[in-house]
Amino acid sequence: MFDTSDFDLRPYADFDMPRHVRRTYCSWGDGDWRSLLVQCFDHAPEADELRLPGVADLHLVLCVAGDVVMRTRADGKPVHRRWVPGELELMVPGQASLRQYRATTAMRTIQVHIPAATVARVAAGVGGPEPDFEALSAAVGTGDPILEHLVRALPVADGANDLYAESAAAFLTTHLLTQGRHQRLPGPEHAAVRAGIAVMRDRLAEPLRLADIAAEVHLSVYHFIRVFRAATGETPHRFLTRLRIERARRLLSEGTLTLDRIAAQCGFGSPGALSAAFLDQVGVRPSEYRKI
Repeated sequence: MFDTSDFDLRPYADFDMPRHVRRTYCSWGDGDWRSLLVQCFDHAPEADELRLPGVADLHLVLCVAGDVVMRTRADGKPVHRRWVPGELELMVPGQASLRQYRATTAMRTIQVHIPAATVARVAAGVGGPEPDFEALSAAVGTGDPILEHLVRALPVADGANDLYAESAAAFLTTHLLTQGRHQRLPGPEHAAVRAGIAVMRDRLAEPLRLADIAAEVHLSVYHFIRVFRAATGETPHRFLTRLRIERARRLLSEGTLTLDRIAAQCGFGSPGALSAAFLDQVGVRPSEYRKI
């Protein structure tokens, strides 16, 4: 029996796991870990009312298989987000959510819980203001290759002891708290940047204009560019292009779609436009990247 007192999993006591997921790995039993909870799940093909309780832990979710539009309602209006392999989500601690989805292919996730005590200890060590978990969640949702790689590696860390788990938890938390600091903006400007990023993600395949995004978040184009650059260090156009290239990289690595279809799914008008943007950001053309 493992000491799990540092984890806030009591709200899951009434969660109907067999109805929604099948657990295929648990680090508490399969890895003899106590400092970090890592679980792998196969998900039910659909859910009409999936209620997820809010917990104090830092809860990361990585989609590793599937294609599903997830409708989530937490605080405010519902948000629609497409989950495909590589999509990351950081649950805001203490925030419950209601989810609905219909999967077109089998969905699997890796989920990581980092105890609140570990987060508090790391936050004290790195200094600065209290963690803004909403801002961190927005930053993670735009993609983080380092975080994705680390989460994917955890279930296959065969033979690693709890010292490994403790170190991994500290590193993950340090990465999250330090990488997300540039995303912090106060008040309504903060919310506008997060809303703009959500619009980009939800409409990634569309010929999205800057004026469209600014209108969605109720700012002028000039004001939106200013606050977005202050929050992210990038212009909205550059940020959107990076999101599209990250999706193209995942599609190139994990499937056999033609460049025409990848360009269409990533919001590029033609394979040539995809190739030029890909070369600019990655350093090689898509056809070469697929061979790596």
